[in-house]
Amino acid sequence: MANTKQSAKRARQGEKNRQHNVALRSRMRTAIKSVLKATEEGNAEAAAKAYKEAVPQIDTLVNKGLVHKNKAARTKSRLNTRVRSIGS
Repeated sequence: MANTKQSAKRARQGEKNRQHNVALRSRMRTAIKSVLKATEEGNAEAAAKAYKEAVPQIDTLVNKGLVHKNKAARTKSRLNTRVRSIGS
């Protein structure tokens, strides 16, 4: 329990920010899953479209500091490899 008004406010802000970060992370994971689903179905056009929508979501979280840049690069690379493997 917060002892001062300042610490109570910081606790409220922290919880609000945590909820926001959870929502952003969830949005990114959903975008990644949509790419994976499209690749598993073998739909190259849908996979490419889902990939193009997922990349900005991933990059946004890197800029906000929620995902490490190397993890984002690795994820995008793996997704792109899957998308390109469908076309051939």
